[in-house]
Amino acid sequence: MKGDMEHDRQVLLVFIQADSGVDGTSLLDKASSEQSFFSSLKDSVLSNVIRRAQFAIPPLALMILSSQRVPGVSQTICDLRFEKIPLDCPWDLVGISVQTGAVKPAFELARALRSKGIKVVLGGPYVTIFPEKCRDHADVLVIGEADDIWTHVQEDLLSDSLKAEYSVASFPDLSVDRFVDKYALDIQNYFTTNVVQTTRGCPYSCDFCNVHVMNGHKLRHRSIPSVLREVEAFLKQDKRIFFFLDDTINADDSYAEKLFTELIPFGINWVGQATTALGEKPKLLEAFSRSGCGALLVGIESLDDGSNHAHQKFHNPSSRQVECIKNIRQAGICVYGSFIYGLDEDTLDLPGRIEAFIEETGIDVPGINLLRPIPGTGVFDRLAHEGRLLHSKDDHDAFRFSWGQEMLYKPQRIPLQEFIPSYTTLTSRVFTVQNALKRAIRAPRLRSAVLMFNLLYVHMYALSRKDLHRQLREIV
Repeated sequence: MKGDMEHDRQVLLVFIQADSGVDGTSLLDKASSEQSFFSSLKDSVLSNVIRRAQFAIPPLALMILSSQRVPGVSQTICDLRFEKIPLDCPWDLVGISVQTGAVKPAFELARALRSKGIKVVLGGPYVTIFPEKCRDHADVLVIGEADDIWTHVQEDLLSDSLKAEYSVASFPDLSVDRFVDKYALDIQNYFTTNVVQTTRGCPYSCDFCNVHVMNGHKLRHRSIPSVLREVEAFLKQDKRIFFFLDDTINADDSYAEKLFTELIPFGINWVGQATTALGEKPKLLEAFSRSGCGALLVGIESLDDGSNHAHQKFHNPSSRQVECIKNIRQAGICVYGSFIYGLDEDTLDLPGRIEAFIEETGIDVPGINLLRPIPGTGVFDRLAHEGRLLHSKDDHDAFRFSWGQEMLYKPQRIPLQEFIPSYTTLTSRVFTVQNALKRAIRAPRLRSAVLMFNLLYVHMYALSRKDLHRQLREIV
């Protein structure tokens, strides 16, 4: 936590982490009493190491807000991954970013603060999608991307005229320069603080994703000179790796090629997210490689086109995946390949195909996920309508992200009694120490990071299997 405390009004911006992979085992696993002493000790130690050694990056949304300076207001970021709420300061306003998956702890914190007479403003993805579920938990709501309205909130705080709700009329124009700085961060808390976003919005409509729901289908761009200035400024404070947080960094080929070509002289190393279509664009792939791209997360999802199409994903035909991934790796870029097993047309032959695909392509870090129906997405609404959710559609906290990976729905073509063993057998074969070492040795670069991720997954997927087996016993 860091901030300038000299001004009259004090604002605290709070980040609460969702119940996600780096948090360790799910809530289900807490019921386990069957482990040996040494197994229990090992899991406890490893979970602690995972929490401490995670690739933690700062919350960009709160960096953007804290960079909106209003004379008379001091803003401080509190990241609850590393610190506790500083209640010894007389906060005039506390802003909490509510992530889907961390709704319950966000509301609990808001209630505790308001009981002490502290005004609370809630914003973030969950508030934007479900404002009606948040109104009773805050004094103020900020709905939508807050780039253009956070200054108004601060000005109203100064004049004691805070409104109950601030909502954006349209998406912010990203071509307008908005300086982002790190003054409110404790830089040493993070793996790197070089987090940059160049575009928002997504041209695709995958029904398991909420990006296009929150940020729209139209891709909005920052100006390339603005991005270059930000990278230059960030490098003066932190020379570590850059994370480009665009949901699809290659969504606009011409923009991405020009941007990363101009970033070549900066000599940075960076990672990001892309589609496998990058492997079919030699000039763009060269710009990525020469500008310092070390690794990309690519969403493969199912190897069955029917499954991808059933979930409105049409932009990565399975027939082109192998060649695309090989081309990306041959350019010296590591590939984190993300799969989803359990999409609507998936059958029991898919696990074997996934394992063979990982071997054929040489994917450096595989991630084999279960479908997570996120409240606010098309797939959540459809599964609720079809009676396939395993929890009440109104209990959003039940649909948290967790590494326990407990099933949240009934797959369409595979009974749960068969699906769970097929998934756990797949992860037990893919995530082994031997495979972790093999992937690290053959990685085109970042070998130590590849090894660490794969070893982390050996442990985490073991916890996942334990929770799923327990759930299976309860089902049968």
